[in-house]
Amino acid sequence: MQSRFPLLVLLGLSFAPAPTHASSEPFVGELMLTGHNFCPQGWAEAAGQILSIAQNQALFALLGTTFGGNGQTTFALPDLRGRVAMGVGQGPGLSNRTLGEQGGSETVTLAPSQMPAHTHTAGASTGPGNTSNPTNALPATKARTLLYRSGGSATTAMAPEAIQPAGGGQPHPNMPPYLTMTWCIALQGIFPQHP
Repeated sequence: MQSRFPLLVLLGLSFAPAPTHASSEPFVGELMLTGHNFCPQGWAEAAGQILSIAQNQALFALLGTTFGGNGQTTFALPDLRGRVAMGVGQGPGLSNRTLGEQGGSETVTLAPSQMPAHTHTAGASTGPGNTSNPTNALPATKARTLLYRSGGSATTAMAPEAIQPAGGGQPHPNMPPYLTMTWCIALQGIFPQHP
């Protein structure tokens, strides 16, 4: 007697519903992230291009001039090159973000007022001095000369560079780990219905 199992498996697979996947018809204006260096037909790279309203009326009806353009004959696509997309609105404990808002910086130069409060310890020696050259040396005592005052408060500030550098004044990277891919936006497809 022959087994019916292979036939049943074959019948079961042939009647399975078709899976939904990324190649289904997109919504106009839908964004897609892809691992290759081009956007498929019907899509454009989200690179801030200026488009004609007359040739892209459905997309203009959704985007308007949120991302640029003159609103009469042209509008712009979002420019996601070198940027991270962020959700609209205000998450718990976060700032409110509006559609089309841009912000952030690749590098940051901190001002002293942005640094945490801290102290710099000034070192000295209680032994007698042995050089008149301050290079690579510490303040020290000198015979019959009192250089320090105990107690009380300072009446003047030393030059900041006499203690140690306050900072280099150079920007530093301000970016989390990242993986670069291509953002694409659907130029054609199903016009989304507003809820």
